[in-house]
Amino acid sequence: MDIKIIKEKISKKELETLAEGGYGDMVKGVVDIRQGILALGGELHADAEAVLLEGGSKQADLWGFNIYPDKAKDQRMDYSSFINIRPSQGNRSMEIKDQELRKQIKKIIEGLIES
Repeated sequence: MDIKIIKEKISKKELETLAEGGYGDMVKGVVDIRQGILALGGELHADAEAVLLEGGSKQADLWGFNIYPDKAKDQRMDYSSFINIRPSQGNRSMEIKDQELRKQIKKIIEGLIES
């Protein structure tokens, strides 16, 4: 599965195409909260994370999520990934617990993917 770096807005159709080329109904993604960019695709979140790290992103700025293009907008996001387990940053589970961080991530994703 290819990984696509998203720096400019893509259509919902492009997101659906990424889903079809991978898991069918879902796309794994990683957001760089400092740069405001996404890496979408790959078999594991770690694959997208590695691409961003190679491009100069910092580990502390990267957070994993899943997006389901066909679900209602308020049910589309899942903030769960192994790469999110960061006790040193106050996140001890796969799910991002910090609501302010979730809002920041959601804002970046919604700014780069048409609803």
